[in-house]
Amino acid sequence: MFTVTPVSDATTWDATVEGLLGHPLQKWGWGELKSAHNWSASRLLVSDAHGARVAGAQVLHRHLPFPFKSVSHVPRGPFFGPDLTMAQRDGVTDAVVAWLKKNTGGVGVTIEPDLDESEALHPAGGISSPNPILYPVTLILDLSMPADDLMAQASKTTRYDIRKGMKNNLDIRRVVTDDEVTQVLHTYRTNAERAGFAIHSDQYYRDVHSLLGEDSFIAACFAEGEVASFVWLAKSGNTWFELYASATDAGRKLRANAPVKWFAISAANESGALRYDMNGLLNDGISEFKRSFAKYENTLQSSLDVPFSPLHATWNKALPTAKRVIRKVRG
Repeated sequence: MFTVTPVSDATTWDATVEGLLGHPLQKWGWGELKSAHNWSASRLLVSDAHGARVAGAQVLHRHLPFPFKSVSHVPRGPFFGPDLTMAQRDGVTDAVVAWLKKNTGGVGVTIEPDLDESEALHPAGGISSPNPILYPVTLILDLSMPADDLMAQASKTTRYDIRKGMKNNLDIRRVVTDDEVTQVLHTYRTNAERAGFAIHSDQYYRDVHSLLGEDSFIAACFAEGEVASFVWLAKSGNTWFELYASATDAGRKLRANAPVKWFAISAANESGALRYDMNGLLNDGISEFKRSFAKYENTLQSSLDVPFSPLHATWNKALPTAKRVIRKVRG
């Protein structure tokens, strides 16, 4: 028997996430970010019959037009204590879903746990989601390995680029000041316009940096006073999770991408984190670059939907069209 209790204190919540080795997308700051941009957040603490905190879930809610009401999303959660069995994890998830159905309603919830596919959740009423938000196939580096072993996993070309960057003393460091963040955003927007991919407003990314606070980490290579390459992560004590990355022509000529990513991996390793998640692999050049850091892939559990309403199927059919309309309006 599990009890679900909403939490409204940031310190209490983040201490729980860290204590149970939760994902950075479950940290308070991520919920605050999404709440500043058209979502709201519920932080749900789960206790067992003895009152011990055994799990939690930060759930994001998006208001929808009538008659759908809302839809919910659990990004890389729920998170669980290490002693819970797979059956108990399912029980926790069922308790969270029951709380959501009673207190928020809407068309349903999409659950995307930070669990290997071999540890998949099976909540009551769960179905495979036709509209996943996060990619299940990714590359997660095991930071418990010595740095030399991590380096040895990378391809010959990537190792060469990293060592060349060290030899040439590339100016790679953590982005700290507002002016440096502005340079990062200029690089990102310029590259997005050149390559033709959509990104958020500058204010969204400034909110990522400010609302995540120390859980936001940007590593950048500077060339002639400008950001030539960067990688931006959200982090928890256990996991560092890539959010965004980009480079200018100058950064590509310097072959700075690999040294910048290695700088971030090394920082994660030195922090005591155990996992560095590259956040999704597709069939594109960016993913091929990510793959060059190891000779394997990780497959997390695929997205699950738990419908609350007969309108759930209608909303899922409408969602791809709605996304296209939003992109067109923004463009």
